[in-house]
Amino acid sequence: MSRAAPYAGLDPERVLAAVEAAGHVPDGRLLALPSYENRVYQVGLEAGGFAVVKFYRPGRWTDAAIAEEHGFVAELAAAELPVVAPLACAGRTLLKHGGFRYAVYPRRGGHAPVLESAETLAWLGRLLARVHEVGARTPFIARGALDLDAFLRQPAAAVLDSGLLPAHREAAYRAAMARLDRLLGARFAAVPARLLRLHGDCHAGNVLWTEAGPALVDFDDARMGPAVQDLWMLATDEVAMEQLLEGYEQVRPFARAELALVPALRTLRQVHHAGWIAARWHDPAFPHAFPFAGEARWWDEHLADLDSLAEDLSA
Repeated sequence: MSRAAPYAGLDPERVLAAVEAAGHVPDGRLLALPSYENRVYQVGLEAGGFAVVKFYRPGRWTDAAIAEEHGFVAELAAAELPVVAPLACAGRTLLKHGGFRYAVYPRRGGHAPVLESAETLAWLGRLLARVHEVGARTPFIARGALDLDAFLRQPAAAVLDSGLLPAHREAAYRAAMARLDRLLGARFAAVPARLLRLHGDCHAGNVLWTEAGPALVDFDDARMGPAVQDLWMLATDEVAMEQLLEGYEQVRPFARAELALVPALRTLRQVHHAGWIAARWHDPAFPHAFPFAGEARWWDEHLADLDSLAEDLSA
């Protein structure tokens, strides 16, 4: 693909200059943190401590959509929920420098939660219920929803356009997408759910745990969707889901019919992941991080996984 690498001009000097333009004086220490969708750095400050600066992927979100993300996190922080919100500079949290959009965050410590603990899961359930209480107040307008267009059709189009899918597997892939489109559409129609503002990508890696409990980070995938989307990635099995819900329902009612959406949401995540890699293949970080996507064998395995997921949805 001929598109230019999106972060080609983002060198260390530009990162440090952006942090300084946001009103913080860096001391020269700079560490790239794991992130593929955006670019994220930890920067040492002369005043002491560190800031974390996130440079948004060009073309992914509009300014209005990023503003909605920041506004949602600000609402959560105002409700005294443990979230990591961006810092304001001259009243703005979405900043621009050197052709990039970015935000600066305080660095927060912590480790991933122990999801085998019933107490931990109940605590997370209570936190997510409080997040959803805020999320249900008003809708996102610019960020869209977790739906078949964004998580199945667009990713499938990216795969077919990428050149990564072996030509002899294209017909099978198109057939698999058509079948999943029908099955998923039927499942969502059969289980109507109230949509609310969500974290959207609530897995263990986006939870920081300390002695004070959990804090949620990285709302970059926040969208409208059913409440269960923020629960299922934290639940390793049905027992874990019950433990999450035990905490959740202490704070907010949960429509248990939404549990029938978990297989559909799991399927959409699989499809979206492959499409995400395909759509980003022009970014040099992606072939390096996901070399398997350039191998025919991986696409054969992906198609087999999709067939298995379709069978589960058909059952």
